[in-house]
Amino acid sequence: MGFLLGLVGTFLFILGTGGLELQGLNIELPGAGQALALLIGLILAIGAAVWLSRGYDPARDDVRVVQNPSFTQFLFESPRSAPLWLGVRLFLGLDWLLAGLHKLTDPGWMSGASLQAFWQRAIALPEQGRPAITYDWYRDFLGRLLSGGHQTWFAPLVAWGETLIGLALIIGLFVGIAAFFGAFMNMNFMLAGSASSNPILFTLAVLLILAWKVAGYYGLDQYVLPMLGAPWAPGPLTRRPSSTP
Repeated sequence: MGFLLGLVGTFLFILGTGGLELQGLNIELPGAGQALALLIGLILAIGAAVWLSRGYDPARDDVRVVQNPSFTQFLFESPRSAPLWLGVRLFLGLDWLLAGLHKLTDPGWMSGASLQAFWQRAIALPEQGRPAITYDWYRDFLGRLLSGGHQTWFAPLVAWGETLIGLALIIGLFVGIAAFFGAFMNMNFMLAGSASSNPILFTLAVLLILAWKVAGYYGLDQYVLPMLGAPWAPGPLTRRPSSTP
């Protein structure tokens, strides 16, 4: 069942990211259809992961799997690698913080005018050449935001989001979560046709997500994460008291 869900989800994801074109076969969905296919494909992929993880036992199920090299264990799980991630954190954090502060102090951005102009350029269809946005569903999404005048609240949201992401990365608080939202914003800029430094920032953010347990070791995460724990391993502050006497 999980295998089938994964296959169907992958097929829908392919359709949602531009369609399927093979010899003698061309399947392409309109913008709204692509968005729906992406959403359903994502849901099915999550369902497949949940289904396949039922009864998972690492000691039993991973015996024949090639083990990770010790270097990746060092990078993503050992506090000894924290100085490396500190540099990445500061680089990303300062980039996000300065970008956010610039927007917060720019009346044109905070009013939504600058974001409106950016969206208008992004969704424009040139007479020649390729459009800035590759996926029709994302162009339709930005078009709906424009037609609804949503840039007036979306622009301050972006500015505050960039600022908070930068602060969280610099002080090392919830680094994995901050990096996730940073990568999400990078992805949206790239989907809108703005490459700039976004591919580099996105890659570094993904690495921080993978190293979430140790990336904030030289920061507040060293104290916060052990206290809060994780949903699968609650810490002292989030652990439910035992009901047994």
